[in-house]
Amino acid sequence: MKQPKESGFAERRKTADEAKKRLLQKFAAAPKVDDPEMIAKRAEREAAAIARAERQAERDREKAAAREAAKIAKAEAEAAAAADALARAAAAEQQKELSAEERKAERDRRYAARKARQR
Repeated sequence: MKQPKESGFAERRKTADEAKKRLLQKFAAAPKVDDPEMIAKRAEREAAAIARAERQAERDREKAAAREAAKIAKAEAEAAAAADALARAAAAEQQKELSAEERKAERDRRYAARKARQR
């Protein structure tokens, strides 16, 4: 509030008292706690809070379900990878055995050819 330049103590005190009275009137005019309008607004806020809490709980349940599904999918992928690794290892072992058999057969064939040449 702008003060006049040449104001005395009494005038400043009077202005401050008037400002205080206006402030008290403002608060006196405000709706009281038991006012029906305030009760309705409070009920609206409570209903909104309950709805917000329900939506949050639903989002939390969806996130938990998604985490569980991801965990299951990860476990299935790990199991599939392990099975694939076992299958590859078995195939490699079988190929190794087959290669050993082929090498043995080739060696036997060369031995037989050498013996046939000597006769």
